[in-house]
Amino acid sequence: MHPILFKWGLIEIRFYGLMYVIAILVGSYLIKTEVKRKNIRMTDDDVMNFIIWTVIGGVVGARIYYVLFNLSYYLSNPKEIPAIWHGGLAIHGGLIGGILVAWLYLKRREVKFWRMADAVAPVIILGQAFGRFGNFMNGDAHGRPTTMPWGIVFPPGSIAGTEFPNIPLHPTMLYELAINFLIFCFLWFGLRKKGHRDGFIFASYIALYSTGRFIVEHFRADSLMLGPIRVAQLVSITIAVTAAVLIISKRLWEPSTKRG
Repeated sequence: MHPILFKWGLIEIRFYGLMYVIAILVGSYLIKTEVKRKNIRMTDDDVMNFIIWTVIGGVVGARIYYVLFNLSYYLSNPKEIPAIWHGGLAIHGGLIGGILVAWLYLKRREVKFWRMADAVAPVIILGQAFGRFGNFMNGDAHGRPTTMPWGIVFPPGSIAGTEFPNIPLHPTMLYELAINFLIFCFLWFGLRKKGHRDGFIFASYIALYSTGRFIVEHFRADSLMLGPIRVAQLVSITIAVTAAVLIISKRLWEPSTKRG
């Protein structure tokens, strides 16, 4: 595995960036499909602008979140702050940034947020699956040393290989890739056309992903920490419980009669 797919002179294409491009291209098609199916009043141009701004908000939010929990390092190395190709995008920060920008954009267009959120939720988790493959090739978001037969030794020069040279590690990026893809299949093929109340698919995505992330985080070696607590586990369990309470209290699984 190697983080660089292609290099020609000063031109360099990395798997990390390529996965984001693929996620955006595939996601754009799927979101447009859902917007039309759900009769959401947005043109193709509106959808593309929504995607662009939401992705920007997500990336900025993910980086700010990560930097804040590694503030001493980035204050000493300020040039590394924009270097997202070196790793360091926290999904919880990305969700905060993306949701905030999406809410502002949809409010201006007078589009129902939760209806659009349901259209986007399966695409978000699919994009996260693509992103984890980028992490795998980049050698970041890696796991702890393991004696399991599927442990992977990451190459010298990668983040994982530098921290644990010649030591098999849990391929936590692949664990999460598999979980994320299964969640996508469940949301897209199992729930999408059932006609539940607005917000059910998005809340289900949040609950399922957070549960999976809580489990995978146990095997991570590069977790953001708050004292002895793994931040991602604390945030994940809080979000998962909140989403479950919302589903139950609002009876979101019930059929919806709303349109538009």
